[in-house]
Amino acid sequence: MTPVLTQEIIEAYRGLATASVADAVEKTGERGYMTGAIGPVLPGKLVGPAVTVLEEPCDTAEPPTLALRAIDDSPAGSVLCIAAGAADVAVFGGLMAAGAVVNGIAGAVLDARVRDIEEIRRDYPQLPIYARGGVPSTTVGRYRTVSLNEPVELGGVVVAPGDLIVGDSDGVVRVSAARIIETLEIAQLIEKAEREQTQLIHESKSLLTGLAKHNRV
Repeated sequence: MTPVLTQEIIEAYRGLATASVADAVEKTGERGYMTGAIGPVLPGKLVGPAVTVLEEPCDTAEPPTLALRAIDDSPAGSVLCIAAGAADVAVFGGLMAAGAVVNGIAGAVLDARVRDIEEIRRDYPQLPIYARGGVPSTTVGRYRTVSLNEPVELGGVVVAPGDLIVGDSDGVVRVSAARIIETLEIAQLIEKAEREQTQLIHESKSLLTGLAKHNRV
């Protein structure tokens, strides 16, 4: 049974590093971290449930209808996840950022690029965007949206609607919806162990001594 994603759980994840979350996901037998090519183009801590959109190449001039619908219709706190196969086009820009902010979208993760970066940074600094970088090109006439809230692949990881997305300066991690509590508990133990190790390193003035207790790097 998938746990209810409460604000308490969201805040607990906000207090964790993505490195700890990624390690915790791996301890559950999965890979959660996305490729490092998807990074914080517009930085900020990002935690929230995934809303997924798939884009594919096309020759017709179509608006990104499903992505626009996702922004308007998704619950506040959602993370817009757009899969476009590492496309060298901007699947998100300034107008979409405006819509995301007024609808309470927490941020976006794009397996593609973003444009209007200066505008978004100026007008919506609270909106974190993780992408493969910036590019001025539009999707219109190049890509179209073909699915909404179906599993997609972003940066080497399959993301399903409702999976938890966690992002910070290190990158982005996906936590499967069914393992949100389990992963949280493991990640909290990892960070507790690392705090103890850090203290031991300072006290002993030895990296190896500090690492020995938990045998973890």
